[in-house]
Order: sequence, then structure tokens, then C-alpha cells
Amino acid sequence: AKKDSCFEKRKTQMASSSYFLVIALLALASWQTMASDPSPLQDFCVAENSSHVLVNGFVCKDPKDVKAEDFFLAAKLDMPRDTNTNKVGSNVTLINVMRLPGLNTLGISLARIDYAPLGENPPHAHPRATEILTVLEGTLYAGFVTSNPDNKFLSKVLNKGDVFVFPEGLIHFQFNPNPYKPAVAIAALSSQNPGAITIANAVFGSKPAISDDVLAKAFQVEKNTVDWLQAQFWADNHN
Repeated sequence: AKKDSCFEKRKTQMASSSYFLVIALLALASWQTMASDPSPLQDFCVAENSSHVLVNGFVCKDPKDVKAEDFFLAAKLDMPRDTNTNKVGSNVTLINVMRLPGLNTLGISLARIDYAPLGENPPHAHPRATEILTVLEGTLYAGFVTSNPDNKFLSKVLNKGDVFVFPEGLIHFQFNPNPYKPAVAIAALSSQNPGAITIANAVFGSKPAISDDVLAKAFQVEKNTVDWLQAQFWADNHN
């Protein structure tokens, strides 16, 4: 009887351990499915841009002082943008927390992207957001590259009304293949401040410049090629 009692006790302990292991795994899985930005703990946290306190995001304005204007911006996203201000032939109008304080802690932002004929939004990455792109006018050739070691390239030709997703942090682009007609797209991003790293600008237009020894080795080219690339004017297409 004593032996049976010990067996039952051990069985109970094993069951208890398995239960807590399952709970821990579920908690881990839940953590991995969180969005880029944390979930809000109140109805809103309108950004107080005049505050000098540094936090991950922006300090909240006193709710008593919040107005409808904090959630509104006359962005005129129905109006075409100038695509002749840079060599890549595109213009990105980003509506993030810096322009719309009511976005603070809500984990979302928006962009209108205008493309000249044969214009492109060059290869770039958003370090803090997944992007979902909808074509409003024209045709776009869009794609992204997976991370190392596969670096698989996934691309698609998108027509008016089509939607394409760029996973968080992956290098992606859009190109207007039509030599005669412009294109327009709207993008939603899963962060109040998604950030953008345009690859060519970051690598060849950094300030101060990255050593040409480093870049020549990285890209397996001659140093004079790197010097020529660094001498180009790497304009930003974001407004």
C-alpha cells in the first residue's frame, strides 16, 4: 500500500509539472504573437510633443486636455504628390505619430505613395512594422527578400485594387513598370512610427561615410566603384 501511495504521489507531481510546462509554452506563444507596438492600457494616450521626458513612444497628454483635433489631420491624401523631387521618381507621404498625436500607443500608421512613370520606392525595410499595400491607380511590381540564409525573393505584379503584404523588417520595394502612366498606393503599417531604412541611402549615403575598404569587401567591387556610389546625391523620398 505504501508503494502504491508513492507511485500516486509521483504521478501527481508529473501531471503538475506537465501542466505548468504547457502554461509556460502557451505564454511564450502568446508573447510571440504580440504586435510591434504594445497594446494600449487606456482608451488613448495622445502624444504630448512639448514634453522633455524620454519614454519608448511619447508622454501622454492629460486626458482632460484632449480634443478631437488630436485625432484629426487634413492630410489631403486625395491630392497627387510631386514625384520629380528625387531621382527615384516616388513620393511617400507618411502619417505617423509625429504628424497625428492621437496615434500614440495605438500601433498603426498610414502612407500614400505616388510613383512617376518608371518610378520606384527603392529597396528599404521598416524595422518596427509589417506593411500592407493597396494599389489605388496603375500597376506596380512589388517584392521582398527573406532573411539569411535563404534570401528568397518573392514578387508580384499588382493592379488596381490588389493588396500585397511586406513582413516586418524585410527588405522590399515597389516599381511602376509603366513608362507613360503614374501609379498610386496606400500603405498601412503596424506601428505608430514604423521607421524606414532605405538600403542604398544607408549604405552609400551615411554620415560620416562608411569606409570604402569595408564596402568594397562587402559588395565585392573595386573601391573606385564604392567611391562613385558614395558621391551620388542620395535623396530621401519620404515627406
